[in-house]
Amino acid sequence: MFAAGLLIEGYTRGVLGENSADEPPPPSPGQAAPASVTAGGPVVAFAGGQPRSYQIPARTAVLSFDDGPDPAWTPKILAVLRKYRVPATFFLVGAHVASYPALVREELASGGQAGSHTYTHANLAVAEPWRENLELALTQNALAGAAGIRTRLLRMPYSSQPDAITASDWTAARQAGRDGYLVVFTTLDTTDWARPGVSHIIAAALPAADRGAIIMFHDGGGDRSQTVAALPQIIKRLRARGYQFTTVTGALRLAAADVPASASQRLAGTTLIMAQRGADHAVAILAVALIVMSVLTVIRLLALTACAITHRRRRAPALREASEFLPDVSVIIPAFNEATGIAATMRSMTASRYRGRLEIIVVDDGSTDGTAEIARSQGNADVISQPNTGKPGALNRGIAAASSEILILVDGDTVFEPGTIARLIAPLRDPRVGAVSGNAKVANRNGFLGSWQHLEYVMGFNLDRRMYDLAGIMPTVPGAIGAFRRAALAEVGGVSDDTLAEDTDLTMAMCRTSWRVTYAADAIAWTEAPSSLRQLWRQRYRWSYGTMQAIWKHRRALAESGDSGRFGRLCLPYLVLFQVLLPLTAPAIDIFSLYGLMFLNPLHVALFWLSITGLQAAAGGYALLLDSERLRALWSLPVQQIVYRQLMYLVTIQSVITALLGTRQHWTPIRRTGVFADGGSSWS
Repeated sequence: MFAAGLLIEGYTRGVLGENSADEPPPPSPGQAAPASVTAGGPVVAFAGGQPRSYQIPARTAVLSFDDGPDPAWTPKILAVLRKYRVPATFFLVGAHVASYPALVREELASGGQAGSHTYTHANLAVAEPWRENLELALTQNALAGAAGIRTRLLRMPYSSQPDAITASDWTAARQAGRDGYLVVFTTLDTTDWARPGVSHIIAAALPAADRGAIIMFHDGGGDRSQTVAALPQIIKRLRARGYQFTTVTGALRLAAADVPASASQRLAGTTLIMAQRGADHAVAILAVALIVMSVLTVIRLLALTACAITHRRRRAPALREASEFLPDVSVIIPAFNEATGIAATMRSMTASRYRGRLEIIVVDDGSTDGTAEIARSQGNADVISQPNTGKPGALNRGIAAASSEILILVDGDTVFEPGTIARLIAPLRDPRVGAVSGNAKVANRNGFLGSWQHLEYVMGFNLDRRMYDLAGIMPTVPGAIGAFRRAALAEVGGVSDDTLAEDTDLTMAMCRTSWRVTYAADAIAWTEAPSSLRQLWRQRYRWSYGTMQAIWKHRRALAESGDSGRFGRLCLPYLVLFQVLLPLTAPAIDIFSLYGLMFLNPLHVALFWLSITGLQAAAGGYALLLDSERLRALWSLPVQQIVYRQLMYLVTIQSVITALLGTRQHWTPIRRTGVFADGGSSWS
């Protein structure tokens, strides 16, 4: 519906309408207008299929106005006409009628007469017959909806005096005549559209001798201040010469041009007006939204980059001070059907260079693929088997069984680098720190899907975490790699199963206490990302919906004091804005961008898109350098912006709909392909 509205707007305001570039000179095939028309009067009728030309009686003036109604200039012209009690004939652009129906009613109430000027100010001389029919039918519908009338008058855009009628003009005029229209040209063209000056407009509007005339002005399509200024002088001078002012049909003593519309015509017209006005408002709102979103995006990218630079400088001294921190550590690995990767995960723990005591606990949560047997065969861990309770239940079972005060929670598809454990727990030397987020990286980054997720992890998740760390408002310690102090976990009641994003829920609960949550960018873990769109959708839907659940669960932090209130007032609005609201509106903005390419200046739209993408590439390049990644990963960024981003937006939309419906979802792990099954060469 939204796209259809923009198509209406594009048709009426874009390349097909009056705001397009200059129309090409019309070709001149077909039969030329007869001499009785080109040398005749300004009104042509086609009764019985034969053209008849009408002259305006002597000392009779018809003031006609094209291209309206216009909200700026039509009321000013109507004020002049009312002051001097002069009727006029208004040749209306249908799209403007639909946009400003009240002005049409005001024109008729003041004694004026309405005529058609096509729906989009189209040049009928170069239009196909179907286009002419569409233009005229839409204008009639707009008039029916706006004022309950239909009109028998037509002035073709770009037409002038009868002696200027080309063969193409005549073809279009004959088609309109066969449909029952009186085709109205002009006697005197003031060319006020060109703003030639008030004196020129006055001189051009005065007939020679006592000749009757239809005088052409414009009340729309541009600045009409000169027309407004000239009009009183023209009326005064013509009245002084004995002229009477009337409408087209009034001058010719013909039946009224404005006839009542039927009920069905009014209904069709009302629908058209609603669609047109809705499209008008949508484009205006979207233009503002696009500016706001662009500014927010730029500010966010600049802020993330600045925070990353600061974070890197502050982190180095802390690492040197914590290099000899060697407490006992328990690694807890919850596993459900992780047979393809559990062995590699466990081997990476035992291969760690950590010099302290290391305990490894695998909690098999009801696996049916032999995960427990594979884990036991490694001989380096305690393996606990239990019926399936979900990831939070498995984590809590492992926490209860662990003997250390420092706990590392690791997903069963994740592989640590040899120095990761020491780097991950280093911030815990500070007794105020309750949890530490590690740096998760995508291992299977080949192909479009893998490269897109790789960029998302480096540019999005890890850049964000550097900013969160500086502000002290870390919302998520990822399930793939996180270290926790047992006392901090106990204070928040362990891992909750209230949401699908148990890691986010747990971290937010910790941020509402006095414990600090930090980020260790050099503690690197390699994780297997979804390898199919279906699996990616399931994972990101769970993340998105779970994050919304966690935000709602911890909403009271907005009104709390101390560290909790600081977290609530800084982090929660940021998440709502950039992870919920902007994704919800982004599809409409993308459609609006397509609208710009089709109906506006495509060069400007392309430059805007390239500028935003270039800024993202610059921020992404710096993020890659921070993570010691190769810049060649940026090759997929432009395609990511077109394809992958849309998928993430749709995930957010589905999550919001699910939340509004109040549907409860359950934790469902994704299927692994075993990227680490061959010994982990892809991560080392």
